[in-house]
Amino acid sequence: MSKKTEKTETEWQTSLTPEQFRVMRQQGTEPAFSGKYHDCKTAGTYVCAGCGQPLFESDTKFDSGTGWPSYWQPIDEQAVATHEDQSHGMRRIEVHCRNCGSHLGHVFPDGPAPTGQRYCINSASLDLNEQEPKEDPAEQD
Repeated sequence: MSKKTEKTETEWQTSLTPEQFRVMRQQGTEPAFSGKYHDCKTAGTYVCAGCGQPLFESDTKFDSGTGWPSYWQPIDEQAVATHEDQSHGMRRIEVHCRNCGSHLGHVFPDGPAPTGQRYCINSASLDLNEQEPKEDPAEQD
């Protein structure tokens, strides 16, 4: 996306569900194993629920056992932004949508190869654009 999404907090509140607003605009976290995408195996592109910015591809998703959708890399380095988060007495790296600034989750250095990163993302921050199933050439007439 080339044009940044800018909304007032009132506009965000009316365009997001209460849970999405709490997570995305107030840096909340959904309970582990409660999000709609934590165990999702559907192929497609995960986009920001706030602005539609493509964030992660399903082929970089892995089961981290943490209860949140986890990815080993974003779709593009320009898709997300990070900054140090020292809330809750911890030092973590917070992940935001670079386009609209919405809180997505955190990134940790304990993921799988090839990056070693674990982008631990709240389902409430995501929408899934499902990939069209590929036609099986054997089924064509």
